[in-house]
Amino acid sequence: MDQGVLYFPSKPAIIASGVVAGPVEKQSVFATDFDMLYDDERADEDTNEKGHQQMAEQACQIALQKAKIKKQDIDFLMSGDLVNQMTPSNFVAATLGAPYIGLFSACATAVSGVIIASLLTELGGSRYALAGAASQHNSIERQFRYPVEYGGQKPGTAQWTVTAAGYVLIAKGQMNSPAIEAATVGKVIDLQQTNPFHMGAAMAPAACDTITRHLKGRGQKLKDYDLVMTGDLGKVGLSILKEMLIKEGMSKQDVMKIRDGGAEYYGDDEAFLAGASGAGCSASVFFSYILKQLNDKKIERVLAVATGALLSPLTVQQNESIPCTAHAIEISMK
Repeated sequence: MDQGVLYFPSKPAIIASGVVAGPVEKQSVFATDFDMLYDDERADEDTNEKGHQQMAEQACQIALQKAKIKKQDIDFLMSGDLVNQMTPSNFVAATLGAPYIGLFSACATAVSGVIIASLLTELGGSRYALAGAASQHNSIERQFRYPVEYGGQKPGTAQWTVTAAGYVLIAKGQMNSPAIEAATVGKVIDLQQTNPFHMGAAMAPAACDTITRHLKGRGQKLKDYDLVMTGDLGKVGLSILKEMLIKEGMSKQDVMKIRDGGAEYYGDDEAFLAGASGAGCSASVFFSYILKQLNDKKIERVLAVATGALLSPLTVQQNESIPCTAHAIEISMK
């Protein structure tokens, strides 16, 4: 077995998804594919964190309703977020009452959840597993950067933390549904980047490593996929990734077709600087836009690569470097 590359012969299926986003995200180019958009950043709750929880719970409920599955039927919940000790996810787990595996891979958390859910399904240990992640702009920004109220000017390399939640329901033996064929678990890559306003540069090497290992392990090339999309490198990070892959010897023509959800999330609106980020970024794009493209038969095979900057409020305060990872899933139509 190739290092970190996993194969799923039974092709665990994504039978339903739920994506909920905030009011600012109505401006997203992907908004028409989202299931619900809130008018209030806090989802009419008292705090940002409670709004964060509400949004994640709503996304889970939407996925269950689409699949006509009751919460009592969930065998496992895989969830995570960026708030200290993943508090919103913990409360979501308490509400759903399912066996819970809390995960933290920063903005790559949703895909790490899909990988574990697929493993449990492949092994026959799960009939229905929910996996996903969420982020809420105000609750996350005040942890890692300036307080929201401060209104400090940010550099052009900075990214906007999205308010969004995305969850998928994974089951076995479902035909005519997007299926997880393979996955690659990311390594932690630390090239001593320290700037939390330049996370695209920190995460790009991890994305390069994961994509390179996945293609090698699968014996494939970029052109074998209808779509290769990273999660939230943003405009700057995507450009760096493309340069790195070309240096790895990959076809420039194929590399230039790689897309990034964070770079595209808010279109060309310069107010969002280098684009979007947050655990809800790749979760909302992958679990809405990409799945719709697959279900509508517009594409047949996708390599979705979620990137995550594994920093914390403490490491930012201590000016530590930013270790990063990237997890990949290969999705196709059965």
